[in-house]
Amino acid sequence: MNVVFMWKPGGIAALTLLLQFWTQAKAVPPECDPNFILLQDEFSCLERLRNNQSSHSSGTTGCRGWWDHLNCWPHAAVGDVVSQPCPRFLHTTGQVFRNCTDEGWSESFPPHHEACEYGLNLSLPAEEFSSHQYFIFVRIMYSVGYAVSLVSLIIAVTILCMFRRLHCTRNFVHIQLFLSFILRASLIFIRDSVLFSTEDHFHCGVYPIGCKIATALSNYSIMANYSWLLAEGHFLYSLLSVSLFSTRRRLWYYIVLGWGSPMVILIGWCSARYLHEDQGCWETRRITWIWWILRLPVIIFIIVNLSFFVCIIRILVAKLRTQDMLGCEFNHYRKLAKSSFLLVSLFGLHYILFAFLPHKVSDSTHEIWTFVELAFASTQGFVVALLYCFLNAEVQNELQRRWRRWRQKQNLQVETRRPRSSLSQSGGGPTNISLIIKSSSLPESDQV
Repeated sequence: MNVVFMWKPGGIAALTLLLQFWTQAKAVPPECDPNFILLQDEFSCLERLRNNQSSHSSGTTGCRGWWDHLNCWPHAAVGDVVSQPCPRFLHTTGQVFRNCTDEGWSESFPPHHEACEYGLNLSLPAEEFSSHQYFIFVRIMYSVGYAVSLVSLIIAVTILCMFRRLHCTRNFVHIQLFLSFILRASLIFIRDSVLFSTEDHFHCGVYPIGCKIATALSNYSIMANYSWLLAEGHFLYSLLSVSLFSTRRRLWYYIVLGWGSPMVILIGWCSARYLHEDQGCWETRRITWIWWILRLPVIIFIIVNLSFFVCIIRILVAKLRTQDMLGCEFNHYRKLAKSSFLLVSLFGLHYILFAFLPHKVSDSTHEIWTFVELAFASTQGFVVALLYCFLNAEVQNELQRRWRRWRQKQNLQVETRRPRSSLSQSGGGPTNISLIIKSSSLPESDQV
């Protein structure tokens, strides 16, 4: 019985286009090349059919074994329904079927593009290009933002640690918050370098353990950042209200909350991913409840910080009303607006705008929303360092004091060298007298 080649030309042409697109898009190792995989499958199929040839005599009716350029169909009797998995190069689950009839093999059902869910159409290259361009633009944007934040935060932490007069519980809490921003920016760069620098691994469907660790650590840094924003909110609220604990003891509670609680959440998330959704580099969100292990604590942190913000604003309004009853109300509102702006940036309250984004939105809405969220997230470290370090009056006074002290030492060295050179040349005594007068006339406030 002759082999009847019955398959849809459109489906084979679509898969051929897919193979050419993948091959031309990036040179991949042989073990990852779809053409190489298909060639291996063809050789294996022909060898298997040749070995089973003796069991299928020429006189018996049925359908002979057949390689249809995608799947290997074994010998079958009339009336049999044979199933085969999707081609290996697609790296997807699913099955296609053929019936063995009196006229030979039937057409495959369902079609490969439905059974294997590769969803190829003529607009795929254009859509891929547009999505790739958007991703590159967004990645450049948030990389610049995180780089600026990283540099400014490192300078801010150095300043707060260098000067002893700035050592207090309030600045120690600020330092921990700055370190969480530094950790977040650093791990974002590490995650991107791991996920997007070696794309060859992902063509084979093989995801190294390093990319999963990078994603997990990146999520930990984000959780730690939110928890330290919460610690800042509680610390400021406790300064304005009655507190039963000392500030130094409270600092240790904040350290446990800021660095310990995200670790507990991350362990739960990693366990759920490993047991129920161990796919890719753990960056997918197909199972909703696993994603909520990270999302729910973030929403709780934001809502609690919002409550602290409302309480602090009420306290500030009460103090401004009793502080200067005869003053201009414009000054009261100006001070209140300034305090509110500082608190919003410190508490990260702008994240509440992005915490309740619906899952089912249009692609353009999701792209705009993601761009704005990443723009705020990447530059928040710079804003916090600017407001709470570089523009802080206490820090500016300390820097100015150190600058005056350094200039004073430089002037003393210059004035000391000048009399010695004139004395060695003239050998007279008036230069020594003038040196004493100049030294004694320096203001005491500058001699620190």
